[in-house]
Amino acid sequence: MSKTILLGHGSGGKLSNDLIKDLFVKYFSNDILKEQTDAAVIQVASKNLAFTTDSFVVDPIFFPGGDIGKLAVAGTVNDLAVSGSKPLFLSASFIIEEGFSLADLERIVKSMAQEAKVAGISIVTGDTKVVNRGKCDKVFINTSGVGGLLPKHINIGKGSNIQPGDKIIINGTIADHGMAVMAAREELSFTTDIKSDCACLNHLIGEALAVTDQIRFMRDATRGGLATVLCELAEKKNFGIEINEAALLVNENVRGMCELLGFDPLYVANEGKVVMVVGKKDAEKVLETLRKNELGQKAAIIGEVVNEHLGRAWLTTVIGGKRIIDMLAGEQLPRIC
Repeated sequence: MSKTILLGHGSGGKLSNDLIKDLFVKYFSNDILKEQTDAAVIQVASKNLAFTTDSFVVDPIFFPGGDIGKLAVAGTVNDLAVSGSKPLFLSASFIIEEGFSLADLERIVKSMAQEAKVAGISIVTGDTKVVNRGKCDKVFINTSGVGGLLPKHINIGKGSNIQPGDKIIINGTIADHGMAVMAAREELSFTTDIKSDCACLNHLIGEALAVTDQIRFMRDATRGGLATVLCELAEKKNFGIEINEAALLVNENVRGMCELLGFDPLYVANEGKVVMVVGKKDAEKVLETLRKNELGQKAAIIGEVVNEHLGRAWLTTVIGGKRIIDMLAGEQLPRIC
């Protein structure tokens, strides 16, 4: 492990995983933490709850399709929702740099309130700290969330019921968020039509859970993109994953920007995409349900769980070749969320 923290430690890829495993899990070790799910499943007075926390340091704080406030609410709501829970309450804490515009802060807070209303949740507690100029970059936000979890959904976050033959579904195009933030950061005027997919997915996910008990796993493909979700899913498991590149949807303007700048869309962050592993017999039913929702109109089955190449994820290319999907080794886009 590196002797200093690198930007790559925040990528969601291999360096992030090594830091979590070799430091945080090592010292904070307990039965709940070791599952390393997006939301911890805890039991309080015989009730199952999902509990999660996240911090947001995106640069710039305003970008096409969203801002740091909308992102903070959607990111935490989605971590709860992909665990199979119904998001209920959020906290919101702010670290604000001295001299930050009060008008911009109001814009961010208003955005958070609007997104919480869309999600149907309440922001019930929080904290504010102000630091000297130059001691933080404008504003950082931490949000924590609690959701109610039915017993039948308790294993979704862990994916312990996945089996060969299950289908892999994503609810739309990939790489929109990362490229939208990149374009705003670098002020690339030729990419102004690229917008972040930032959105709360809890209603979409709830609709899918209502039509089947065959959803075996969910994860939102944020830092490290779709590839990182697939690698983490397959790692050290008694199954492999095969993805069909032809089934992956990438908006043409996003694809063009990725090609121009040398990014692989598989590894670019999303903030409104859920990856689902669904039992084969109900995959089409889930797909049909997702497509009825505005956030799932372009949902597609992109691959399946297989008995071959155990513990690895493979991509079948559009020309029929195959390549291994590896974990992102470093930082492709820093401060993307």
